[in-house]
Amino acid sequence: MKKVFDARRLDVKAFAEEAGKISAADRLETYPRLMAETGGRGADTALNWSAAGELHNPKHLHPEIWLRLRARTVLPLTCQRCLAPVEVAVEVERPFRFVADENSAMAGDDSSEVDLLALSRNFDLIELIEDELLMDMPVAPRHEVCPEPVKLAVADDDFEPESAERANPFALLQRFKPGKPR
Repeated sequence: MKKVFDARRLDVKAFAEEAGKISAADRLETYPRLMAETGGRGADTALNWSAAGELHNPKHLHPEIWLRLRARTVLPLTCQRCLAPVEVAVEVERPFRFVADENSAMAGDDSSEVDLLALSRNFDLIELIEDELLMDMPVAPRHEVCPEPVKLAVADDDFEPESAERANPFALLQRFKPGKPR
């Protein structure tokens, strides 16, 4: 009988030992940090994800515990060029290896090509999904071609240029120069 796993409190080792699989089609509104990035738009947008646990070298004294994550959604963001709404597809497909504790993860993270995470019996997979999608978002989202031409003028039509004759701000001080009549 296959065990049922909870994405909010995932026992990562048991998940890998059972070669567990878990997936869902959530709504974007259940991810508060992603919702903050969209300015509250797209609450009903689908966020599809799946995770699979793997145990590498199961007969070894310390087998490697892996989790493969896939997640994708379309985020309603703001184009940084024209400031109009733009839909940006964000997709993550990434493996993670779990190690004994946080110190081991930090020590091996620089030399490892995959992300190392600390092993947990109450791992929040939903938080990891949100983290990965946030990191995969473009820094400056924009349309390939903006729907409206972007106005690149610095002056407004109602702008009145300053007159060519400007009063010298130091003219008043000329009176106080020695040898000048007051």
